[in-house]
Amino acid sequence: MNKIEHIGIAVNDLKTSNNLFEKLLGVAAYKEEEVASEGVITSFFKTGPNKIELLASTSEDGPIAKFLAKKGEGIHHIAFAVDDIIAEMARLKKEGFILLNEVPKKGADNKLVAFVHPKSSNGVLIELCQDA
Repeated sequence: MNKIEHIGIAVNDLKTSNNLFEKLLGVAAYKEEEVASEGVITSFFKTGPNKIELLASTSEDGPIAKFLAKKGEGIHHIAFAVDDIIAEMARLKKEGFILLNEVPKKGADNKLVAFVHPKSSNGVLIELCQDA
């Protein structure tokens, strides 16, 4: 893994949260994007080398809606940049981590993504990201 690619934060209302993070970080979101396959709309903020992704659900039964119902707003995942997502998935599986998907899928911000189950990573959902 190269670096933290971004931190994902689940939010109830994207517009309200965008306003809050604009004030907090002193910059506007540089991108807003819907990922229909995941039932989310996202916005990205960049400050220095760091990125924050806000995630709002587009459906009442999507993964972010379920997360919000169970835990409320807050950190949803930490994403790490990788050069070879297939190799990294194989390495983690060999190390005993549980993957939530067997093959990478298209994610937001022009990335291929895969997830490590929080049960195998101290309760933290880990996302692997490779530039598409």
